[in-house]
Amino acid sequence: MARVELLVALVALVFTIGIFAQVLADRYRIPSIIFLIVAGIVLGPEGLGIVTREAFGVALPVIVDLSVALIVFEGAFHLRYEDLKATRSTRLRLITVGALISLVGTAIAVRVALGTPWDLAFLIGSLLVATGPTVIDPILDVVAVRDSVANALSFEGVVNDVTAAILAYVSFEVVLAEQPTRIAFLEEFAARLAIGIVVGALVAVVLRSLIRAVDRAAGNAAQNARLLALAGAFVAYAGATLLAEEAGIAAAATAGLALGNLDVPYKETISEFKGDVTTLLLSFVFIALAALLSFDDIAALGVGGLVVVAAVMFVIRPLLVFVSTRGHQFSRDERLFMSFVGPRGIIPASVATLFAVELTDAGLPEQATTLVGTVFLVILATVVLEGGLAPYIASALDVVPMQIVIVGGGTVGRGLAERFDAHGENPVLIESDADIARRARDDGHTVHVGDGTVAETLRDVVVADAKLLVVATGDDDANLLAAQLARSTFDVDHIIARVNEPENTDAFEDLGVRAISPTESAIWAIDNLVERPALLKWTVELGQSGDVREVDVTADAAVGRSIAAVRNDLPSECLLALVNRDGTNHYPGDDFDLERGDTVTLLGRTEAVDDARALFARAG
Repeated sequence: MARVELLVALVALVFTIGIFAQVLADRYRIPSIIFLIVAGIVLGPEGLGIVTREAFGVALPVIVDLSVALIVFEGAFHLRYEDLKATRSTRLRLITVGALISLVGTAIAVRVALGTPWDLAFLIGSLLVATGPTVIDPILDVVAVRDSVANALSFEGVVNDVTAAILAYVSFEVVLAEQPTRIAFLEEFAARLAIGIVVGALVAVVLRSLIRAVDRAAGNAAQNARLLALAGAFVAYAGATLLAEEAGIAAAATAGLALGNLDVPYKETISEFKGDVTTLLLSFVFIALAALLSFDDIAALGVGGLVVVAAVMFVIRPLLVFVSTRGHQFSRDERLFMSFVGPRGIIPASVATLFAVELTDAGLPEQATTLVGTVFLVILATVVLEGGLAPYIASALDVVPMQIVIVGGGTVGRGLAERFDAHGENPVLIESDADIARRARDDGHTVHVGDGTVAETLRDVVVADAKLLVVATGDDDANLLAAQLARSTFDVDHIIARVNEPENTDAFEDLGVRAISPTESAIWAIDNLVERPALLKWTVELGQSGDVREVDVTADAAVGRSIAAVRNDLPSECLLALVNRDGTNHYPGDDFDLERGDTVTLLGRTEAVDDARALFARAG
């Protein structure tokens, strides 16, 4: 078979296997990188020998580089400034203090465990700063943590890919230089970063103008907008790379972040299109990664290599996370989860391979072997262990918030989503009207466009995993059908329905659905306004300054304590109002002792209620 035909067949094979890996990942709710890395090892030189560096020739580095550029662009494109504001201080520390801890800590571990020179140790440390969207996003696709946690991890991954690429290139020049200086090091790093940011920002501005122009022109504007965004990612990467090596990653990330936060038409279609392309490219780069693997290089490290892996995973990563998130609203369990999610991926692998070739050519083959072996061992260990175990770790730490599905993206649905968001939950709106769906997205909500009365739509949002379904459209027939479908087909236990006509309440209650009638709610509201005006005013203010939360008693320190003892530890603006035990409500006196499994109702100022939860709930 001619070389061209062989290469075409090989690329087709890689894409096909990559797609099947994605399907398996979606089916079994396991991060796709696990299936991809296994497939890559099986197909690579350490397995069947089908996917090799020689098979792709000089095309492999080019394909990998452009793929990574688009993946980084797409990851940055999804980051919204409004979503990131809540974790601003944490994000800043993660990409500065955290990156520094990773760099220095890894360098020390490599130096001590492997006995390498300091310059090589810092080169390896530079590469292993990267976490990156290629490995973080597949994990977050199947582990639905709170948005603040996901945003912090995603932002860290995008920025650290840039930091690692530039740091590694400058560190490599130090390894080869005869008399390197700190000033020269910092100047090289700052210059490449600045070039990438400037080029990326310029590309984003030009893209916005072009996309707006095609929006005003006749023809398929949405398709043209998608193609322009795709071209922009490549132009940003290539343009910055021509000016300075490794500046391309910074340009791609900057262009994606800027474009995603500018007022640009067709953002949703651009995001969906690039998501599909990124899925294919992610499959390719991880399977192609196998062509770079050498088990001999990894084995040559001996026990020292395992010591480095243990230090990176269990000492350095937790240290940088706990330092970076100090004083933020993350619970201890969320910080532990973030400590466990720091896999390394494509940037360290591709750059390390390039540097190893140059080190060998420079007469430093032992350093080349140590570099490649260490980087690939850390990649394999973190991807397999952290990627594979992340869903189970999240479950054990209980960091996955209640999934709430709301059918209907109108005023009621959006209002509910806003309240649930404020409580740290992850509501998903289902709305069939494109304009209403767009309005809900503009408000910052997660929206699935579809018909909530259709089984396929409910399956797409994984309603079977929802702890609560709310049907809140203005059509009782649609609400009843959606509730019936969710109960009979997907076995959803907890369903609340908006009932627009009071006479339809019995039909919902016959299904075992909790029915809320606006008419009856209005009657209760008016009665409260007359008889209990202060309580009604405070209830209306809930979600602004006040809050009511139910918390399960799981903390060892709370079990067996009396209400009198617990009240002494409560914040001054928080009241313990109710205790539910085995389905029975109690209005507890001072001598009432709490038991494990009780549910306490706390009310008061939002900040005080949040602080009080830690007294009763296990580890955050």
